Amino acid sequence: MAVTLRFPLLSPPLLPSPPLSDQNPYPNHQPPLHKRPRHSCSRRDAIILTSLVLPAISLAPPWSAAATDLSEKANASSRKPFLDGIANTKSWSQYIGDGFSIRVPPQFDDIIEPEASDYNGGLTYYGDKAKPKPFAARFASPDRSEIVSVVIKPSNQLKITFLEASDITDLGSLKEAAKIFVPGGASLYSARAIKVKAEEKLKTYYFYEFGVDKQHVALVAAINSGKAYIAGATAPEMNWENDGVKLRSSAISLSVV
Repeated sequence: MAVTLRFPLLSPPLLPSPPLSDQNPYPNHQPPLHKRPRHSCSRRDAIILTSLVLPAISLAPPWSAAATDLSEKANASSRKPFLDGIANTKSWSQYIGDGFSIRVPPQFDDIIEPEASDYNGGLTYYGDKAKPKPFAARFASPDRSEIVSVVIKPSNQLKITFLEASDITDLGSLKEAAKIFVPGGASLYSARAIKVKAEEKLKTYYFYEFGVDKQHVALVAAINSGKAYIAGATAPEMNWENDGVKLRSSAISLSVV
């Protein structure tokens, strides 16, 4: 009598991620600027860009799960002492960009790619129109496993409107704006609206913390004069317990001017 054995189908084993190509084995040694390698967008940066750009141009993004859970997550997180998870960043280096500033964690390197005009006396290879840059600022830990980035986008690319947005609340409530900033399938850990007094008026910042693709992300967004400023700090989930306060604090240090 023949016996037929049936085995369940097994998924192929997960292979470890390859090492980052831009990892510097000698973090204390910085080569001359013209000899530094060009840094392409890393997997962490892709997560930030995905959460900022793709939802804005997609007609039907998969936001519903994150948005549905937002009110419960936000209510739960509001009962926790938020400032306990924030470090004092006054002693950190401050990066001042185009319309914003942000505090950079100690020992983080500026890894934003130099423009062509840096090498040829202000001329570019793209004519009068400069090539768009994906990041307004970009910093990395010595081993390049943790990234702090700032992205600037026209607010009408995030939400179609004929009026110029002047505050993040013009994009909707904290829950409604999560449809723009939190990618579908993400595990939302915290969400808060932070009000900061600036020039005799209150400026609102939206803060979201979530996990996606084995990365932990702290994201802060604000709007000024029709531009959205988004700071994101990312690290592997395994690093967040030790470095989460530092990265979260850097993202929250974003200030629009």
